[in-house]
Amino acid sequence: MKHLLNTLYVTSQGSYLARDGETVLVRQDGETKVHIPIHTLSSIICFGQVACSPPLLGLCGARNVSVAFLTEQGKFLARVHGPVSGNVLLRREQYRRADDKEQAAEIARSVVVAKIANSRTALLRMAREHSEQNSKEKLRATASTLSESLRLLGNPLPLDTVRGIEGDAARQYFSVFDHLIVAQKDIFFFKERSRRPPMDPMNALLSFLYTLLVHDISSALEGVGLDPAVGFLHRDRPGRPSLALDLMEEFRPMLADRVALTLVNRQQVQGKHFAIMETGAVSMDETAKKEILMTWQKKKQDEILHPFIGEKILIGLLPHIQAMLLARFLRGDLDAYPPFRWR
Repeated sequence: MKHLLNTLYVTSQGSYLARDGETVLVRQDGETKVHIPIHTLSSIICFGQVACSPPLLGLCGARNVSVAFLTEQGKFLARVHGPVSGNVLLRREQYRRADDKEQAAEIARSVVVAKIANSRTALLRMAREHSEQNSKEKLRATASTLSESLRLLGNPLPLDTVRGIEGDAARQYFSVFDHLIVAQKDIFFFKERSRRPPMDPMNALLSFLYTLLVHDISSALEGVGLDPAVGFLHRDRPGRPSLALDLMEEFRPMLADRVALTLVNRQQVQGKHFAIMETGAVSMDETAKKEILMTWQKKKQDEILHPFIGEKILIGLLPHIQAMLLARFLRGDLDAYPPFRWR
C-alpha cells in the first residue's frame, strides 16, 4: 500500500526554497527556518512571492516531488514535475477512450453517479444533524431530487446528456448549500457559485480548497502514468487538468465541501480574515490560509473504509487509489471504473 507523504505549503511571502543534499531548506530574510528531508514529501505548494532554486527543482524532479506555484489567493499558475511515469501504452489508451464518445460517456457517467450519490449522502447527514426543521425538510427534499437524477443515470446515455444531468444536480445541491452553514451567517452565506473571481467569503474558501484537491489528484494521476489534462466528463481546454477535474467530482461533497463547512461552523476562520478588493473579489489573509491548510492536512489523516478494495485507508490516499483503479480499468484489468461512493 502506498504511504501518505507530507505536502509542504509555503505561504510566507519572500521565502526562498533551496537544496542542501537530500533536504529542502526554507529561508526567510537569509535565515533558514525549516529543514525537511525530501523523502518525507510528496509535493510542495508555493503561494505568492516564493522562489525555488534550480538545484532544488532538479532534486524534486528526480525524487518525484511535484512543485506547484499558486497566487497568494490560491489561483493555480504552474506545476513542475519530473519525467512522466508509467507506460506510454496506458496514455495512448486513455486518449483513445477520450476520443470515443460512447466510452467517454460511460466513464463520465460513473463519475457523475458517484458525485451525485455523495452529494445526496452529504445532504442527508446534515439533515439528521440540523436543528432547524425548515432546513431539514429542504435538505431532504433536495436529496430526493438527487435520487431522481441517479435514476436517470441508471442506463448508458450520450455524453452531453450526462453532462446536462450533472449540471442540473450541481445546481440543486448548491441551491440548499446555504442551509449547511449554521454559524457566522452574516459573513458566510451562499447564494450561488462564483469562481473567477470568488465574490464572497464562502466561495473564496471553496475555491481555495478545490485548488488543493485538484493538485492532489493531478499528482496521483501522474503517479500512475495518466495524463491529468485529458478527461472524459470535462472537455479538453489548454492548461486545464480535465481528468483531475473529473475525479475531483467524486470528492467535492465529502472532502472539500465538508472541510469548508467545518472551518466556518466551528469558527476556525472568521470574517475578519477576509477582505473585498476593488474588483469585488474576496481575498483571504495569512491566518485564514494557514488554518485551512492545517485542517486540510489533518482531514487527510482520517481513516475511511474504501468500498471497492475493502480496506481502511487514509483519506489523503483516496486520489491515488482512484487513479490506480482508473489505470487498471484502462489497461483492461477491470470491467468498469469503480468510482468512490461515500457510505
